[in-house]
Amino acid sequence: MSALPGEFQNPTFSADDLKDEHLKLALQEGHDADIPSNLGTYRTEKGTDEERGEPSTEDNDPNIVSWEQPEDQDPENPLNWPEWIKWGNIGIVAFITLVTPLASSMFAPGVPEVMRELKSDSEMLATFVVSVYLLGFAFGPLLVAPLSEMYGRAPLYAICNVLFVIFSVACALAKDIGQLIGFRFLMGCAGVAPLTLGGGTIADMMPVERRGKAMALYAMGPMIGPVVGPIAGGYMVESIGWRWVYWLLAIVSGVATVLSFVLMRESYAPVILARKAARLRKATGNMALRSKYDEGITAKQLFWRSIVRPTKMLLLSPLVSILCVYTAFAYGILYFLFTTFSFVFQNLYHFTSGQIGLTYLPIGIGMIIALGVMGYFSDRVIKRRQEAGKPIKPEHRIPIPLLLPGIILYPAGIFLYGWTVQYHVHWIVPMIGTMMIGYGLLTIFMTIQTYLIDCYVMYAASAVAANTVLRSLFGGLLPLSGLKMYEKLGYGWGNSLLGFIAMAMIPVPLFFSKYGERVRTSPRYQLKL
Repeated sequence: MSALPGEFQNPTFSADDLKDEHLKLALQEGHDADIPSNLGTYRTEKGTDEERGEPSTEDNDPNIVSWEQPEDQDPENPLNWPEWIKWGNIGIVAFITLVTPLASSMFAPGVPEVMRELKSDSEMLATFVVSVYLLGFAFGPLLVAPLSEMYGRAPLYAICNVLFVIFSVACALAKDIGQLIGFRFLMGCAGVAPLTLGGGTIADMMPVERRGKAMALYAMGPMIGPVVGPIAGGYMVESIGWRWVYWLLAIVSGVATVLSFVLMRESYAPVILARKAARLRKATGNMALRSKYDEGITAKQLFWRSIVRPTKMLLLSPLVSILCVYTAFAYGILYFLFTTFSFVFQNLYHFTSGQIGLTYLPIGIGMIIALGVMGYFSDRVIKRRQEAGKPIKPEHRIPIPLLLPGIILYPAGIFLYGWTVQYHVHWIVPMIGTMMIGYGLLTIFMTIQTYLIDCYVMYAASAVAANTVLRSLFGGLLPLSGLKMYEKLGYGWGNSLLGFIAMAMIPVPLFFSKYGERVRTSPRYQLKL
């Protein structure tokens, strides 16, 4: 049997371990485990060659193109690249992953000024111009993910970076609100590439035991960007105008684009070996040569799996559909607040654009607190069961004692924010409300996404994709009702309406914590995926 790359060169490596690593790597790469990854394909029906007790096909077939032996010395294998190349690539990806989420909310404090300059008084457009970016985040991965599996990660990073710069410049030059909305949507489509591909890029180059630091660096962008963005954007709008938000984004992403062209290398092993096989076919004339990762998956099949399978899960699995609606509503609330803060705190508290940017900070603080609490106690629950020799089920990822504070603080924060704003209570009190909302939202996101991954291990990427698409749609569309609802109901009852819906949905995660296994294993709800 050939050695596996990097950390998997271990003669005691079991078939179960191989399964687990295939599944983990596939999820990090953003695809389901029946699509080739850097460890090949996890065959569910018959098992891998090693599981069946047979020699690997790679050893039997002279036409299979693999890494040079020993694999841990092949310079083409991304796991063997020099450290400066690995960290250079990871640094660029982390940099891009900070810039694109930054653009989602950096512009928000300048919306009142935009509406005045572009001569529009539509309240719906005032909120949509911010949230439309999320619609790009919903649809972009459906194209980016399968294309990266066919052509590699590096070309997708390069193309999306260039498009992001172009659309940022287009936003800076927009002459009316329609142009600005259209170009922001396209910015979102292009900007989602590092969020879709980043985890896979790190998994390509770093062995499991060294992946933690790289993943932590990469994960900071989506956490920090949406919170820091409005703070910087607020003061920028106040001093040099809203168009400079886009000029700055274009400049920063332009630097990232140049770095990606100069330093980034293709790291996706199936594409690297497919190119190697193509070179050898040309050099030798042997048309039977093929990559060891070549499982005969066509472009049509990749697109079919990337688009149809998440849709099928969303529409036909009650577990997926109900939980995705719950998280989507919560995500919609987040951007509902993001798109209305500028108007609420400018009209009622007479904040400047710079001060408005600071109002986004408490939500981020609440999320960071929840991240620490959930990360620590969630793993502790699992470890205790392991140490006690008890079986571990996906439902143990949503324990009621850990979940309950977050799902209660979430609607409570909405009520507190709405009524204190309604009665012009000192601004610190509604900010406490938004911090409670931030804590609750991250609790919901973390527990439900982890639960979906554990429920649909083989097809985890499709479950996550279904969740991402629906929540991005809610994040883009729910805020359209924001200012109109405040006008009709006021800040108190307007937010209370959302709070009551959030309260009505509290039983959803509690139900699945207790009865999720019954739903998950019911023959009535089994899907052929």
